[in-house]
Amino acid sequence: MESIRRQNPQAALMSLEAAATSARSGFACLFSTADEYESALISERRAQGRYAQSRRSTWPLAMFVGCALVVAGTVLLLV
Repeated sequence: MESIRRQNPQAALMSLEAAATSARSGFACLFSTADEYESALISERRAQGRYAQSRRSTWPLAMFVGCALVVAGTVLLLV
């Protein structure tokens, strides 16, 4: 602080502004929004193969067959 007091006020102000600008640039982010970041993250993970297409689940088919059997059983009981 002593060195700042010995300088003229204009030079001290410019020095502080330069230091503030330098400090702010260290925290700069590549993405302007969270959506942009998440999109880039998902794209990178897809490129790495983390979201590979898995084989289709059999649950929908099993649920359909089960519901069809319930409906058929209900119809047979009512007839």
